Amino acid sequence: MNDKSPTNSAIVPDPELTGWIRDIRRTIHQYPEPGYQEHRTRKYIAEKLGEIGVPVLRDSSKTGIIAAIGNESKDQPCIALRADMDGLPVLEKTGLSFTSKIPGMMHACGHDGHVAMLLGAAALLKNSDIPGKVVLFFQPAEESGNGAHAMIKEGALEGIQQIFAGHIDRHFNVGQIAAEPGLICAYTDPFNIKICGRGGHASRPHETVDSIVVASLLVMSIQTLVSREVNPSYPTVVSVGRIEGGSAHNVIAEQTSLKGTIRSTHPDIRSQIIAGLERMVGAMDDLYDVTTEITFGEGLPPVINDKQAAEVACEAVTRVTGEEGLVKQRHPSLGGEDFSFFLQRIPGCLVRFGAGGKDRADGPAHSPYFDFDEGVLPIGAAYLSQVAQLALHKLHTSSS
Repeated sequence: MNDKSPTNSAIVPDPELTGWIRDIRRTIHQYPEPGYQEHRTRKYIAEKLGEIGVPVLRDSSKTGIIAAIGNESKDQPCIALRADMDGLPVLEKTGLSFTSKIPGMMHACGHDGHVAMLLGAAALLKNSDIPGKVVLFFQPAEESGNGAHAMIKEGALEGIQQIFAGHIDRHFNVGQIAAEPGLICAYTDPFNIKICGRGGHASRPHETVDSIVVASLLVMSIQTLVSREVNPSYPTVVSVGRIEGGSAHNVIAEQTSLKGTIRSTHPDIRSQIIAGLERMVGAMDDLYDVTTEITFGEGLPPVINDKQAAEVACEAVTRVTGEEGLVKQRHPSLGGEDFSFFLQRIPGCLVRFGAGGKDRADGPAHSPYFDFDEGVLPIGAAYLSQVAQLALHKLHTSSS
């Protein structure tokens, strides 16, 4: 991308830069680290920033990095680009030549690609004449630690007017980027249910209250919250992901716990589901003579793209991929994304980078077989570079 003007079409990185970006992705993929433990990843990112002459401004939230490119003057516009860094506790089964070397850990959600794209964008921006400052957020702990919220509490957004990011998505093909305003990711509300009955010998169930049986009945009942109580026009999911109970094959369990998550796309539906779940859990006490308790963990707000920021994102997409590359997400994802915390504070936009194809049989995100087409990497880097330049250009024009 040699043309410095943000008004001309972007060109994806040349083969040398594309290879540099790909190698970064593969190196990071081999050493996945959990949230707030991305020490090796952080060091590697700092080294790569040094290679292209971009200084690290400061560390953030234990293992994150903040860097910047462009004009440091306070009267110039300032936007941020964000990439998440952490891996997942998944045992990789892809068979890739650069498979994870950390037992039980894997980059199963594309964060290795996100980091590589942002470093690629940094290399492109470093050689561009930009009317303002671009701050680079390499954010830890997206998967489970709400790293975005932690960065905000440390003051990361000070002076920043807009923020942009993207997420690899195999539901779209390489060369497609989904961008649009409005709600694109769901509310997430984790819950934990404890059921306490009366334990005893498996041969004498009449002397007990079997918490496992009650838990099983509750799991099935919960499914009717969505199928029979929620307006089907609003995407909603209630899933139980973990059941713990019992200690031996011949002992009726005194206590069983359920852990799950609520995903919803409207505040009223969210409140309805939470109230319904509390009602169903409480009803178990009288129905089956147990004692129950339900608690809710810290969830995520929805990702709601700002209208004007989304317009900038859409224009950036068309300059990178052409009109044919700009697609709609069609319906909100029920996945959670802590980028939502940034969007509660300043305008911004999260897009979806197409990274799949009809001939790819890899597993879905968070699967031990997850992989993506690396053809997305230079496209994502070009988009991030272009959206930064466009956003700064528009902010500069509107203020002059």
